[in-house]
Amino acid sequence: MLTSLKRVLAAADKGRYAVGAFNINNLEILRAVIDTAVELKSPVIIQTSEGAIEYAGMDYLVAMVRVAAKAPVPVVLHVDHGKDLAVIRRAISAGYTSVMIDASALPYKENVAKTKKVVGFARPKGVSVEAEIGALAGVEDKVSVSEKEAFYTDPDEAVRFVRETGCDALAISIGTAHGPNKSKVTPELDIRRLAKIRRLVKLPIVLHGASGIDPTLVKLTQKSCAKLGDCGRLAKAIGIPDDQIRAAIRNGIRKINIDSDLRLAFTAGMREAVLENHDSIDPRKLLLPSIRLMRQVVAGKMRLFGSAGKAR
Repeated sequence: MLTSLKRVLAAADKGRYAVGAFNINNLEILRAVIDTAVELKSPVIIQTSEGAIEYAGMDYLVAMVRVAAKAPVPVVLHVDHGKDLAVIRRAISAGYTSVMIDASALPYKENVAKTKKVVGFARPKGVSVEAEIGALAGVEDKVSVSEKEAFYTDPDEAVRFVRETGCDALAISIGTAHGPNKSKVTPELDIRRLAKIRRLVKLPIVLHGASGIDPTLVKLTQKSCAKLGDCGRLAKAIGIPDDQIRAAIRNGIRKINIDSDLRLAFTAGMREAVLENHDSIDPRKLLLPSIRLMRQVVAGKMRLFGSAGKAR
């Protein structure tokens, strides 16, 4: 059933767990996420970036999610990292139940003004609004922030931002990064900063750039790389350790975005199909390993986040 982000995160806050927000680009990724959510009885957030909307078409994405949302679990349809107000307006009209306005790279006053504008036209339609204060380093889809531009969220500024914008959920920067290369060393989240923000900000906190980048899947993407000439693929990939994700959830994170892990599973599955299934040209068969691996990723995240069994 389609529902709002505000409602799903209110339940997560009460139960002290986080809900996975999984980026989709096509039917195979959507089915992997929804089927796993049903199997594990977990609420789920399906999100599409502006890049995904450009690739697949908003009408196609909405139509697929409306069918998927007939599943007996709460489903949120969310715009991830919305920067174009025209796209956000169109998404609200098309049936999205939640949108993110990402003006975090702008000066504070401009971020507030743009976020307030989105809240102003989303709230009357019952659509939740996620905003961001502090910017994450890294590159993913249409989001690109250099390490020099990235900065951690200031707790006092976060309080003021929430008060001035009226947003429903707040994405913060505490040491995560977009893309598969989170850091040159094992990343370490600023949990003390998160705990302070949580004490001061009385609304759900969101963690972006939190993929774990499973080393097993990385190895699968490098299988026979000498033969294929792509041994540099994901050579420096490193993700956020599970113990830090658990600590973040204990300290108030209620929505966790996952994109790179799904891309990694999809790529590993495609590689398996091409290397091992030499006879088939049937895309349905060639995509099966990707679907299987993505389902494993989604199941692992739902168990890690504590949302499994929480659908109601």
